Amino acid sequence: MMVALLMKNKVAFIDGSLPMPTTTDPTYAAWTRGNNVVISWLYVSKDIITNILFANTTKEIWDDLKIRFSRKNGPRIFQLRRQLMSLQQGNDDVSTYYTKLKSVWEELSGYKPTFQCKCGGLQTLQDYNESEYVMSFLMGLNDSFAQIWGQILLFDPLPPIGNVFSLVIQEEAQREIVVNHTPSLNSNNMPFAINSTTKNTINGKSRNPKKERPQCAHCKRQVLQTCWLSSKLLQERASTYCKSGN
Repeated sequence: MMVALLMKNKVAFIDGSLPMPTTTDPTYAAWTRGNNVVISWLYVSKDIITNILFANTTKEIWDDLKIRFSRKNGPRIFQLRRQLMSLQQGNDDVSTYYTKLKSVWEELSGYKPTFQCKCGGLQTLQDYNESEYVMSFLMGLNDSFAQIWGQILLFDPLPPIGNVFSLVIQEEAQREIVVNHTPSLNSNNMPFAINSTTKNTINGKSRNPKKERPQCAHCKRQVLQTCWLSSKLLQERASTYCKSGN
């Protein structure tokens, strides 16, 4: 509502800075027209209309609504601080998590007192609040970002929250690129060791290379493929060798 009033340059009607002129004042007609426009904006529901229907000025209506619907700051500040402490990234991406944190942090900052200072001491307080903002953001990130937040914490002083968010979002984008370009294992690019193991398997049963060695034609002993006992040209000599008991 305040944004709408500021945009239309009508805040003076609700804060009392533009009081109602007398009926003889030449600005009375213009003031009445502007006052009625703001009153029409404040008629947002039937329940409100019945209570403010007989008010003459927008300031009367605004003060009445403020008394009835304004909340104390204490419970809301407690709620925001509790939400800030429990806020975690979880299954959200970095952008979604940062948006949630930003909304809570900025609303909580609206309840902090403001100071009029020209000595430069206020900048120290602002820098401290900025570092607290960065700490809250890093604390809520998943453990998978431990490396990047460890590097950020080495900065002294800590970078602004915008720069920290940019660094983390770049890290997240880099991981997505690596995952999307990692080739999957299939029959065409499986490691040689796996293919070699597969070649030694027939119908799901392991092959024993030792049992597949050639046998001597006479003694049936397993011999190397190049063993001279298995040579057809030396069968007679092999037979004599085996019969001799050697």
